[in-house]
Amino acid sequence: MKLGAENKNKVIAAAVLGVIAVVALAYEVSGWFGSSSASTNVSAPTNVAVNIAPRQRNSSGNRNSASKKDPTQTLDPSLRFGVLKSSEDTKYEGTGRNIFRVFVEPPPRPVVPVTPQPQASGPAPYVPPPPPPIELKFYGFATPAGGTKRIFLAHNEDVFIAKEGDIVDRRYKVMKISANSVDILDVLSNNRQSIPLSQG
Repeated sequence: MKLGAENKNKVIAAAVLGVIAVVALAYEVSGWFGSSSASTNVSAPTNVAVNIAPRQRNSSGNRNSASKKDPTQTLDPSLRFGVLKSSEDTKYEGTGRNIFRVFVEPPPRPVVPVTPQPQASGPAPYVPPPPPPIELKFYGFATPAGGTKRIFLAHNEDVFIAKEGDIVDRRYKVMKISANSVDILDVLSNNRQSIPLSQG
């Protein structure tokens, strides 16, 4: 049985594609199994020195270049007496907090005396004004022979002669006559007052 020219081309193309597929599959399979063995065979060198000093930033924010000196080489182990002398004069004063106690009681507050406010208990009770003073002046006696003792009372320019029980100036009643004074009652205001004997 003879194959035609068309069938030969198809067979060759299929054979080429099959070879390519087998090569690709072999590459993939060798990558799966060969990567673990290759990684286990590689070992890190032991004699490599690693510099892990951190890089410092200068005041402008840029990192210092590697050409600057190592800070461990600039340390000076000698004592600086000037710095020690200045620290001796420093007085260390605490803030009053005890560092060995977690909770510290606050200082007591000053006690301010409280003055009691007068309580407003409504309006003040009504107090009537004092009665007006009696404006009479007692300046003498008049005792007729065998009669009762009479007195002289003056009010402004008026002069009254009265005995005990008389009402003078339609308002003042003579209550009691004594040697040095006379008791007068104001019948309008019920005010009783003792008027002394005035000299002259």
